Amino acid sequence: MAHMSILLLVISSLLLASTNAHDFIKYGYNGANGADKWGSLSSDFSLCSQGKQQSPININKNTTNYDSNLKQAPRNYVLTKATLINNGINIVLKYDQGAGNLTLDGKIYALTQMIWHSPSEHTIDGQSFPVELQLIHRSSDNHIAVVAILYQYGSPDAFLLQIQDELEQLAKDKCTDEQEARVPVGVVQTRALERRTRKFFRYVGSLTAPPCTEDVAWIILGKVREMTKAQAASLKAPLSAEYQSNARPAQPINGRTVQLYDELHNVKKAPSSKSD
Repeated sequence: MAHMSILLLVISSLLLASTNAHDFIKYGYNGANGADKWGSLSSDFSLCSQGKQQSPININKNTTNYDSNLKQAPRNYVLTKATLINNGINIVLKYDQGAGNLTLDGKIYALTQMIWHSPSEHTIDGQSFPVELQLIHRSSDNHIAVVAILYQYGSPDAFLLQIQDELEQLAKDKCTDEQEARVPVGVVQTRALERRTRKFFRYVGSLTAPPCTEDVAWIILGKVREMTKAQAASLKAPLSAEYQSNARPAQPINGRTVQLYDELHNVKKAPSSKSD
């Protein structure tokens, strides 16, 4: 019995340390457990209210710092199986095994999952967008790098077309406080998401949900992509009404510098046919 108690304690500690802390403490975006209350919901969430490098932020183009020393952060993704998850708060695509990687400042980060937020969490000059896709990467020493893609309404998004049927199935499945809803999606093609970008913003921030862990490297792609209104609605449909708007408000910049990479300032330019 003592061995079992120790095992349960270890498992609980590991889970609380993960980004899935909401499995134990229910957080929301409005009301008594809304984003402005996260820091008081648990001592494990204290950074949500006390941290000085919190995300998301509003990116003011006039105050970004063009950095000629910034390099491209190449992303090399591979075909692999994935699972679509409704955890009650977000729609997540989690990879069953290695899905490729991001190289940032010489360090390799493995792509582990992606999360959609509606509306966007990051804003540009105060402008919000209908959807933000966040690609979560982790290094072998457990550092986190996130690539964010902003979406406006327009043409269909090719990536979402791949998982359209699974999103419809997820909307039919029930998610409870005790159990996530999961739908296997098979092999997913991520090539459309790895296109090099001519412009991106970079800063140091945090996870945008409890426990709001800091020292996260953020890359916000400068190219705003498109999806249809129906596709945006399909990302909300599996969630309950209170979580269909699941964007944390912009957090104070607190003196941080937002770096700008802009290929147009560089002598060597990538072929336009392969760049955003």
